[in-house]
Amino acid sequence: MSVKLKDKNTKLDKKRLRNSFKYAFQGVKQTYLGEQNMKIHTIIAIIVVVCGFIFKISYVEWLICLVLICLVLMAEFFNTSIEYVVDLISPNIHPLAKAAKDTASAGVLMMAIISTIAGLMIFVPKILAMFKII
Repeated sequence: MSVKLKDKNTKLDKKRLRNSFKYAFQGVKQTYLGEQNMKIHTIIAIIVVVCGFIFKISYVEWLICLVLICLVLMAEFFNTSIEYVVDLISPNIHPLAKAAKDTASAGVLMMAIISTIAGLMIFVPKILAMFKII
């Protein structure tokens, strides 16, 4: 007797789709509840968006700011997931576990530094012009 298996690629499975969003939002919630740095990144992102409206940044500047905000938040989500997996696999302190967590954190730091530099390049000239310094 032959059993026909459901082909996951041919038909949209609404329940699977709904669950994928549900689980993703649970991950967002978990990260915000457990990670102080995610809260800091979000506060800075809100400040950038408010400043974008105040200084009426261009379309391209908005695009740069939004992409960089997204990349920093993504880096923090990936860092958090790496930390969880490392803690699961290696509950005891181990040099390789520390190295994995440190390098994941370094990735977030590098993204945040580059984003800060780009943000300064966008906003400092506008701030200086507002105070008629340039």
